[in-house]
This record gives sequence, structure tokens and C-alpha cells, in this order.
Amino acid sequence: MGNIHQSITELVGRTPLLELKGFEKKHDIKANIIGKLEYFNPNQSVKDRIALAMIEDAEKKGLLKPGDTVVETTSGNTGIGLAAIAASKGYGFRVYIQDQVSEERFKVIRAFGGTAIKLTEEPAIAKTLEETNGDFIAAIDSLKKEVLSKEENIFFVDQCSNPANPDVHKRTTGPEIWEDTDGKVDILVACAGTGGTISGTGAYLKEKNPDIKIVGVQPGPNSLPSDTVPVPENEITGVHPFEGVPDNLIPATLDRHIYDEYVAVEALDAYETARQVAKTDGILIGESSGAAIFAAKQIAAKEENQGKNIVVILPDTGLRYLSTGLFD
Repeated sequence: MGNIHQSITELVGRTPLLELKGFEKKHDIKANIIGKLEYFNPNQSVKDRIALAMIEDAEKKGLLKPGDTVVETTSGNTGIGLAAIAASKGYGFRVYIQDQVSEERFKVIRAFGGTAIKLTEEPAIAKTLEETNGDFIAAIDSLKKEVLSKEENIFFVDQCSNPANPDVHKRTTGPEIWEDTDGKVDILVACAGTGGTISGTGAYLKEKNPDIKIVGVQPGPNSLPSDTVPVPENEITGVHPFEGVPDNLIPATLDRHIYDEYVAVEALDAYETARQVAKTDGILIGESSGAAIFAAKQIAAKEENQGKNIVVILPDTGLRYLSTGLFD
């Protein structure tokens, strides 16, 4: 009847592009910085795409059946997307979530009926994190072997190695950008968490035009844990390093051959950029989006990039960071 959708699953994707005219004017930028506003997804983040894709892929393969519980580890947004999709499809949901993320994430997941557990509250994970100095990949392996292997009627999503993660971006995010720019995109800028967004989107755009440059964004050295500072005062939630780190810490969902260069952004620059864009263009974005725009500004400043279209993927809404002081 009319244009009435029947499920939240029908609302994922087709997010708009917006040129950040106010930000460009403020910084006298000579390129076109175009944000892909992923907070237009039903649960306000790019992770809605992979949440839907990974659940439906599991259903098709018979790995997820009525009455099962979906389980995942996450820094937040994937958990929220999975909680919402699981609720709409009638599955239970449980997530092991990093301690330092904003309280909004825990509350939203619980509002959808999911169970949110801090990583350090699960003894097996806490022990592994302590022994490996925060190795998240090792912590996931520990969870699978020591906890989930003893349970039945669960599906562990495992976004860091699930091929449905980058695949959905190749099928949706990349084509949307190509179509909405009429193929006139010169540079793509995206942060890397699991790496699915930049890998899938970048792969599609490179197939359409091999000359498109793909730029990855990772935290700067002062915004990363170290031996001397295990927990930095300022971090960029959900953004992880992919250059200068051991191979065993790189998610399988990140194609390290897809990007042409990378930019390291410090957390304070990401925060300040997010605050600026709220005032110059009226969009409220999170830390990772601020980092991506800051990187795009650096790329735009290069003389060879004047007049080019730089598409920046803005992963989520700033509403998820109000309790963190990002906009204080």
C-alpha cells in the first residue's frame, strides 16, 4: 500500500551526499569535499549496512535460525545495528563491547532488547587482553574458544573476518557514490575500523575507474595505546591503525592493497573538526567523521588536488558522543 515499508531492513542504505560548502569556505579549500552522511541509516551509522548483510548472509547459509541468538564483539556501532536488525527479525542479541566507548552505546543496545557486556567483565577476554597488551584479534579468538564453543543456538557474527562485511560496501556504498556523483569522483577518504568500508567501497570505485585515489585514515601516534601509555587520554572511537602494526593485528576484512595512501590524524584534530562542521554546515557527526574530514582537508590542500571531488565517508552521528564531551 503506497510507499509504506514493512521492515527496518528496507531502510538501510541510499544515504545522501552533501558538499561541505561552509567548511570549504572557512578553510579556503579549493577542492570539493563531499560527505556521505551515513547517519541517515535507520540506526544512524554505516554499520547498519554490514549488520543487515551479515545477518542475512548467515540466514541464507543456514547458520542462523529462528530462536537463535546473534553474538558479536564491537566498539559500539556494529552492536547497535545488529541489535536493531536482530530485534526486527526476532533473534536474541548479545554483544561484548569495549569499556571506553560512550554510555549511549550501551543504553541503545539494551533498548533494543540486547545484552551488552563490557569486554573486561568476561574473564576469558579480560585475561587475554591483559596478556597480549590489548590484542583485540586475540581476544576474539579467546572468546570463540573458551566461551562461545560451549554454547548452542548462537551465531557469532565476527565482523573482522566476515566477507559479507566488505561485500555489502562493494554492492551498495560504492555504487551509490558512483551514481550520485555521475562518476565524477576523484578521491575517496575513509577511516578503517574493520576495514570493510574502505575495502568494499574502494574496490567498486577502482573497478569503475582505476585512477580514483583511495585514502585511508588511521589514528596519529599520540592517539594510540603504547607501552608507556596503555590508554591514551584521547582516542578516536572505532578507528584503528593499519600501517606500522603487525600483520596479526590487521582484520581479514581489510584489503591492504586497496588504498593508495594513508593519513594519520590525532584525536584532538578529529574532535575540533567535528565541532567546526557542526557550526559551518549544520551536521552533527562523530569522532571518526571528524578524522575523515580533517584528512580530506589535508589532501585538498595539495596543489594537484585543486578542483577535484573528494568524497568522504562520515560513519555516524554526533548524538552518540554527547556524554563524552566531544561538543563541550
